Amino acid sequence: MNILDAHFVPAVDGVAYGLLLFVVAAGLSLAFGTAGVLNLSHGTLYAIGAYTGAELSDGTWGGLAVGLAAGTAAAAAAGAGLSAATIPLARRGHLAQALLTFGLALIGGNLLIEFFGADELPVRVPEALDSSVTLLGHRYPAYRLCFILMAVLLAAFGTWVLTRTRVGAAVRASADDPQMLATTGHSPRAVHTGVLAAAGALAGAAGVLGAPIIGPGAGTADTVLMLSLVVVVLGGLRSLWTTLFAAIAVGEVQTLGVSVAPDWAPYLLFAAMAAVLILRSQFTEPATSGAHGGGDGGADPVEWLRRRLSGSFKGRGSGAGDTAPVPSGAAPPGVGADKAEAGRSGGRGALPWLLRGGRADGDLASRVRQAAPLLILLGVLIALPTLLDAYTISLAGSALALGLLAVSVTILTGYAGLPTLGQTAPFAVGAYATANLADAGWTVGPVQIVVAAIAAALFSLVTGPAVIRARGTTVLMITLAIGELASAAINQLKSVTGGADGLVGFPPTQALWGGEGMVDESEVYNYALAVAVVAVAVTLLVLRSPAGKLLIGTRNAEARMRASGHPVGRYLLMAHIGAGALAGVGGSVMVTVQQYLSPADVGFEIAAFALLAAVIGGNTSVIGALIGAGLIVSTRDWVASSWPGHGHLLLGVLFVAAVYLLPRGLAGLRARSGSGGRGTAEADRPPSDHDSATAGKVAP
Repeated sequence: MNILDAHFVPAVDGVAYGLLLFVVAAGLSLAFGTAGVLNLSHGTLYAIGAYTGAELSDGTWGGLAVGLAAGTAAAAAAGAGLSAATIPLARRGHLAQALLTFGLALIGGNLLIEFFGADELPVRVPEALDSSVTLLGHRYPAYRLCFILMAVLLAAFGTWVLTRTRVGAAVRASADDPQMLATTGHSPRAVHTGVLAAAGALAGAAGVLGAPIIGPGAGTADTVLMLSLVVVVLGGLRSLWTTLFAAIAVGEVQTLGVSVAPDWAPYLLFAAMAAVLILRSQFTEPATSGAHGGGDGGADPVEWLRRRLSGSFKGRGSGAGDTAPVPSGAAPPGVGADKAEAGRSGGRGALPWLLRGGRADGDLASRVRQAAPLLILLGVLIALPTLLDAYTISLAGSALALGLLAVSVTILTGYAGLPTLGQTAPFAVGAYATANLADAGWTVGPVQIVVAAIAAALFSLVTGPAVIRARGTTVLMITLAIGELASAAINQLKSVTGGADGLVGFPPTQALWGGEGMVDESEVYNYALAVAVVAVAVTLLVLRSPAGKLLIGTRNAEARMRASGHPVGRYLLMAHIGAGALAGVGGSVMVTVQQYLSPADVGFEIAAFALLAAVIGGNTSVIGALIGAGLIVSTRDWVASSWPGHGHLLLGVLFVAAVYLLPRGLAGLRARSGSGGRGTAEADRPPSDHDSATAGKVAP
């Protein structure tokens, strides 16, 4: 009984917290399941309501009512504006929406701080609620009990609207069949706007009512968004009741779980989120994915790799090795006829094709045109130390580290068709491996790079099977969960990571054996550039080989690849491992450049920046990803230095501009300017979003 008494108050707090998350998550679920918008600015809508309610609160019932009305209306207006912003992206999938709404969240967060200040605002509730009541022998805040009642009433009202009114019928119809809805005289676009406005209103109302529980302040929007995403994933999109139960479970983990098992609580939520998504992807995969268990499974991967390498050296070209061959005269999907011909011509196998720059004609002018952008970029990077001051040179080194991370995202998003928001996890593994090696006295750069790459590759090998079976938005969510689990581990494993304080004070890196530790910014930059050149060269060598073409074929025509006998799962797993190793190298370079490491350097925001850099460059452009990373770092650290306190605003504008103005990235601009070939345009096509798990509807 003493145990129950000790945890009674946290348990009731968990119910209140869970109901708060339910109101927010109901709006997020409504926007995603009905309007099809993956809204990463939903936490900002909550913050709008919270700040507005706190500003208008004066300790009276009238102040609470006015704050509730104003906060709800402001968030609803923001939701309607979000509808207008996302409608042009309806045909571009959830990735573009995620980037746009994340950029809007950065802008909105900066504007809220500018208007209301950076300090947490006090919230004054009516005097009758600003007291405690006796609940089963325990004193408990009256406002929280009142909030529980209001949240239950709001849930009941929302269920009634969706099930018993014409408005609810129109909303459900818009999720099931928008064209049929249009034939009844209703405008799907108006329903779309109304749904997002209603989702914003729910978030705003939750912000006003929840401000006394989770006060408005820095980081509140991000916390609410992440927890709401967990609730939506656990509860699904088909039932408000399952969402309610999931929200209460999350609330209990956040309150009761922290008091009962503080060491495990940070992992439970995102581990559960990842597990649910993985299990769901097993049953909602397209029918062609069923071959995973056949053609991809069972064989020893080491023996398979040995046979593949042996087959390549024997001149089999891009054959499937230990699987059924592609029919004679046919190229695998995504591989051009010239490559297939190279594979069939015995002595003119894959290696001569690769040495000719991936073109059958192999003419010098073509090779020069292909190499020109890379050579120009390399020349500019080499000249930077003679043109820039020490601080800007250090920023350029940081941009190279982020660029390697962005290239790893390009491999997964553009080539493998696996859009990721968790690539900072292997990036963090490489970074912390390097920092701990340096702290232990292993300061030789090549050793740090190799160990970081191996550690990150092993991490990607372990997490890869959870990622490669999913598609579309589910990949985004699974990788987000993996990234958040890595962040939780970083904060918990203080002996290895330093926790929230990070790591600092380790010896500088030596470029080579027997050298001195690099201290001068130019030396460190030249080291980072050398590592980046080697890593990018190896990446390009692989991506422009038949293996890279097979990977593109897997993305564009997975069913045909499987029907041809190709082990698609193995291709994707090897791409995931290779991208993870490259991210680990980027993490190692970042530690060498910065000489310190904190959780913020490997958090969700960096993952979004890397994804944006890949989108800016073009889905399959390695050079474009590097340029995108440089643009992001220069905006965040260099341009923002002339306007202090507005770095997030500038980055948000960059997100929005990139999504609208560069639908195919810089590579797409170059393709339209006449660089020729349908291959470039096709390669830059965004991965399809055919995840039936996220195509649900909101129904009770």
